[in-house]
Amino acid sequence: MRILFIGDIVGKPGRRAVRRLLPRLRELHAPDVVIANGENMAGGAGITRDTADEMFGIGIAGLTTGNHVWDQREALELLPEESRIIRPLNYPPGVPGRGWMRIPVGETSLTIVNLQGRVFMRALDDPFRAADAALAELDGAAAILVDIHAEATGEKEALGFYLDGRVSAVVGTHTHVPTADARVLPQGTAYITDVGMVGPRDSVIGVDPEPVIRRYLTQMYHRYDVAKGPVVFNAVLIDLNSDGRATSIQLLQEEIRP
Repeated sequence: MRILFIGDIVGKPGRRAVRRLLPRLRELHAPDVVIANGENMAGGAGITRDTADEMFGIGIAGLTTGNHVWDQREALELLPEESRIIRPLNYPPGVPGRGWMRIPVGETSLTIVNLQGRVFMRALDDPFRAADAALAELDGAAAILVDIHAEATGEKEALGFYLDGRVSAVVGTHTHVPTADARVLPQGTAYITDVGMVGPRDSVIGVDPEPVIRRYLTQMYHRYDVAKGPVVFNAVLIDLNSDGRATSIQLLQEEIRP
């Protein structure tokens, strides 16, 4: 199985870049399934039905999210209704939506699990124990990809080694900056600390730098807007064998000018 996982899609520039590049990437790399992190697709913060449908319409099979999943009010109704969108599994009980999904891929399937870290982020339930509980429930699933939406590199790496040999891939999202550590861990799990984003290059993680700088200087709230200009496209291509073990992971990076 070949998986194309696309990093955090940021606003309209990110969605436009995915629409433009995905047909060529399909032709070039022939992925069996395409997944993306969509928590920033709606104006740079949150997800809506229209933005999700736009990505489903071009063949993205499933969307993961993270700490911005509830930034658009309609997500409260959308997630319980749409099985192709998941939120972090380790939200407390009673939160709308689900934390994992299973996607048919030919004669087999791929299970996607979404987790959120706790270091330097709003504290949720323990992602390590949440992963254990999910794997117990998913006993028998051969191909499992985990999106760990987290800030701290160490937390992501620890989870990668914790799940090594138990899942097919652990891919990090959230920081929007791709890392140079894509590799297959000793027990056969593909790993990268952060896939990166699909969003404006000349930005602070996708948004216009000026209000971000003002916020750091004043410690006062300033509205953030998605930046303009050239767009970077970051994704990973992961190959699995028939047992669900990873054989390779490759970081894909492109730049699109308006």
